[in-house]
Amino acid sequence: MAENIKVFISYSWDSEEHKQWVKSLTDKLIQDGVDASLDQYDLTLGDRLPQFMEQRIAESNHVLIICTPKYKIKSDQRAGGVGYEGHIISGELLSSRNERKFIPVIREGTPFTSMPKCLEGKLAIDLTGDRNFNDDHNYKDLITTLYGNRSKPPMGTKPAYIPNGSKPVSQGFDSSEDIKILGIITDEVTVPKNDGTRGSALYKIPFKLSKKPSDIWKKIFVATWNMPPSFTSMHRPKIASVYGDTIYLDGTTIEEVRDYHRKTLLLCVEEANKKEKQILAEEERRRKRQEEFEKAQSQKIHDVIKDIEF
Repeated sequence: MAENIKVFISYSWDSEEHKQWVKSLTDKLIQDGVDASLDQYDLTLGDRLPQFMEQRIAESNHVLIICTPKYKIKSDQRAGGVGYEGHIISGELLSSRNERKFIPVIREGTPFTSMPKCLEGKLAIDLTGDRNFNDDHNYKDLITTLYGNRSKPPMGTKPAYIPNGSKPVSQGFDSSEDIKILGIITDEVTVPKNDGTRGSALYKIPFKLSKKPSDIWKKIFVATWNMPPSFTSMHRPKIASVYGDTIYLDGTTIEEVRDYHRKTLLLCVEEANKKEKQILAEEERRRKRQEEFEKAQSQKIHDVIKDIEF
């Protein structure tokens, strides 16, 4: 039997009436097969509130954020329990980018007066006014959203081209810090066959980088190596590749690296750092323009949805 969808409900104690409404929503969710977690049910005297929030948010498939003007103020100002939850939600949004996990539910006001800053631009479920959950089409939209949750695919295996013994590297790319070559990984330099065949005297030489580069950086570096701005007569194009946090030159010698390739490597790394920053800056400008467009569209959709009934 499939495991029930787990949902954590974040809200502010605006009033006793509001607390009762949130409890009624929780009861309906549980009735509809959702494992809904609420402090009024799951928190007892002596429990540590921060630990409860962190654990329930982390283990839930979705977090329902019951938005009111008071909730927005507390979340934006990081006040009280709502403020602490705001820290957790913002942190998870930044680290995992799992946007679909967090679902705003408008109980009072509008998206612009009730949704905290960390959720700006997201499409909210409108449950304002006196509603009967049994026949309310917006509540059905909420249930449809919850049951549309996607699961991760099963874990695969390491690709064959990743060297044996390679260690995990940190995820995420800090473009503010330039990538540098730390040095040659001497114990991973391949030993030439020297059997008289073409290329048998050449090495595969790995160069450790200061951090794992992005896919953009890798493509720029390899393209620049193949056609560098300046190079010597001993330059060898199409021998460079980047896997993980390591550059490989496959088809050269230690002497060539010392006498010729070192300067070209440094030049290509410098070019990749510079061009990546230019690309990321342009992408950020496009992202902001798209964010502004989506914000306007979200408000438009929100206004139209109020008039749609099934």
